[in-house]
Amino acid sequence: MSSLSELNLNDLDFSNIGSWPTAAKAIVIVLLFSLVSFGVYWFDTQDQLEKLASLEKEEITLKKRVTGRALRAANLDILKQQLVLMEKDFSKLRKQLPNKTEVAALLVDISQTGLSSGLEFELFKPEREIPKEFYAELPIKIRVTGSYHEFGEFVSGIAALPRIVTLHNIIMVPKKNDQMIMSATAKTYRYLEEGELGK
Repeated sequence: MSSLSELNLNDLDFSNIGSWPTAAKAIVIVLLFSLVSFGVYWFDTQDQLEKLASLEKEEITLKKRVTGRALRAANLDILKQQLVLMEKDFSKLRKQLPNKTEVAALLVDISQTGLSSGLEFELFKPEREIPKEFYAELPIKIRVTGSYHEFGEFVSGIAALPRIVTLHNIIMVPKKNDQMIMSATAKTYRYLEEGELGK
């Protein structure tokens, strides 16, 4: 049997591989095994490893999503309770806004509050309402004459009304005999009904 050092490629008969020395056969087997292994890796395993890496990334994303949803699900009862409380609060606030039919009565309430405070109206002029997102703003230009104390009573009376009324652009000018003239814009707010929303 010839050794590997004595092996000469010119002495090998490629048509009769079975007659090759053991060392040559071993080298060919190792080379063929290496080529097959590389081919399997290149054409099959590499794609599988890339798919595995992609699936591992997707798994991390899905775990985060599941964790987030689990937290939301765990807090669902608390969120439902908060929603019920918010709806109750919203309903209370909505009741403080007059509807279309109550606006006239509210205008009377504002003027009666002024008169009962001792003020004398020189101007009481409701203006065109200004639609907002879910409510309409109803400005009323007023000009009244009275004492500082009567103005205070009027503002307190307005604040005590069951409906929301705010005073804006207040200008006070002195007049004779401790009297003053107050000009202001009183604003009340009307909740828009379903058919009016988005107009």
